[in-house]
Amino acid sequence: MSEDRLSEATGRGSEGIGLAEALPVSADEDGSPGEPPEPSDLRLAAAPLPPVLAAPSRESWLAKRRNRTGLWWRRASPNLRGTVYMITALLVYAIMVGAFKHLGKAIPLVETLMIRQIIMSAVVVAIAGRSLPLALKTDRPGLQIFRGVITLASMLCGFSALLYIPLAQATAISFSQVLFVTVAAVLILKERVDAARWIATILGFVGVLIMLNPSGDGLNIWALMSVGGALFGAGITVSVRILGTSERTETILIYQGLVLMVVLAWPAWALWVWPTSEQWFWLVLLSLFGTAGQWLITKAYQVGEASALAPLDFSRLILAGFTGFVFFAEVPSLTTLVGAAIVIGATLYTMRRNARSRVGSDLSSPP
Repeated sequence: MSEDRLSEATGRGSEGIGLAEALPVSADEDGSPGEPPEPSDLRLAAAPLPPVLAAPSRESWLAKRRNRTGLWWRRASPNLRGTVYMITALLVYAIMVGAFKHLGKAIPLVETLMIRQIIMSAVVVAIAGRSLPLALKTDRPGLQIFRGVITLASMLCGFSALLYIPLAQATAISFSQVLFVTVAAVLILKERVDAARWIATILGFVGVLIMLNPSGDGLNIWALMSVGGALFGAGITVSVRILGTSERTETILIYQGLVLMVVLAWPAWALWVWPTSEQWFWLVLLSLFGTAGQWLITKAYQVGEASALAPLDFSRLILAGFTGFVFFAEVPSLTTLVGAAIVIGATLYTMRRNARSRVGSDLSSPP
């Protein structure tokens, strides 16, 4: 091999000392110089030396996991992302309800709702930030106030029932809200409902009656309160459907907070019981989780289809039954299970009919 070719192969030149000078030339047994290294050996030696093997740092591992998760999230379908939001919201709500039931009657209900609403409103205002003046503008102040009042009524009824009846029963009865929405859509929104959906609605109310378990002593007043919570919840749904055409989500939540805090201020002050440090922990926890649950559900319906996400709401019954059994030793009765099965079946059928009707109207409407 010529000197020029060897210099070219080893990288010798004006850049500095070539690699050939750093490599030992093999020697024969008699000590005489041997042959110079082959070019292939030189290329191998010129390759950068591998770094010392060491365990990857925790930061690099977390970064890789974040990158992989972000890539998976970007490639996921809208319904899959909506499903993740929805399931996370249901888990958050389960913790919130469990915290509320854990507090029990130690803290007056109006005080709990007042603290919860103050924390939720503070979070919403912080999120709104500089756009707060815009969020305070509303074209329908009367309907905003009405929605705040029925929201308070729904909370008072629903949370009162949670304190006195099993979580699974209260959750199953709350599913009747969809049935009330069907009736309200006809009476208030003037929507058309076919005979099949009316039959499903009637069967659903039969399931609710079974869960109420009427006896010789009459209906359970706390179970009736749960029905009242579902009825007022249907009013919330209808009002949001009307407000959603012109109002921002932040505007709806801010006015809800204003109405609730104004109405609850005096009774919360009159019945105030100063919470212990442990009770403050649970109050803050249920408030933050309640806020997160509302945000997650709103986000779920923004990215996913309602017909695909709504059936996931029935997993609340499983979570409520598990929470009630593990933490409060509650065992759902047979009437609760039978009635819940009827209500869930009727509600699923109603949602499927609604989805078909929506698809049909979209296909028949002009582009």
